[in-house]
Amino acid sequence: MRAPISDLPMVLEDVSLRRGAAAILDRISLTITPGPPTLLIGPNGSGKTSLLRLCMGLVTPTGGRISWGGRSDPAPTRRAFVFQRPVMLRRTAAANVTYALAQAGAPHAQRTGRAAALLERVGLADLAHRPARLLSGGEQQRLALARALARDPELLLLDEPTANLDPAATRAVEEIVTSAAQSGIKIVMASHDLGQVRRLAGEVVFLARGTLCERARASEFLDHPATPEAQAFLRGDLVI
Repeated sequence: MRAPISDLPMVLEDVSLRRGAAAILDRISLTITPGPPTLLIGPNGSGKTSLLRLCMGLVTPTGGRISWGGRSDPAPTRRAFVFQRPVMLRRTAAANVTYALAQAGAPHAQRTGRAAALLERVGLADLAHRPARLLSGGEQQRLALARALARDPELLLLDEPTANLDPAATRAVEEIVTSAAQSGIKIVMASHDLGQVRRLAGEVVFLARGTLCERARASEFLDHPATPEAQAFLRGDLVI
């Protein structure tokens, strides 16, 4: 039997991204393998969102090379992306998930049952028939996670999914992320919240000025940052 296609390891080799004369990311080399969540942190404008978009294949690097499971084809075979402000389809919560399942190629006869199970997984079973655009911000983010999980991803990329949420909604999203990681999904997530990094991260990738300044285990990075930029960031200083 043929082994299932994998998107891991994901390997970035000297990857750069430019827009005109501006360098958004500069010669990033990074390998993502299965394991605990990897959290991307750094000042605003450091390139976290751009790096996630490159990892998903939504944009093409202007220099260097990215491969997923040894393949250079950017088609998202086993990966999914959740935006900071997800767009909800003009239909019910359940229909949003059913649509995601259809896009992922799930058999028609299985979609209703699988959608119900995914809504249960993210705590939205009671809101299955509510229009998605009438859900609260936290509920919409959980629905976006359900749609992403409908792809049965091996790699889940999250762009600051709790940036605009209150503490209760943040906790609900973090619980889903933790559960996904425990199920074997590799999480790569951008965050601006150092408390969240301490709660979720297995390792930290620290970006500044479009470069990868430091990569370390979360506890090592938070307690003993090695670079001046990381030390300044953790002190709350401006890193320009």
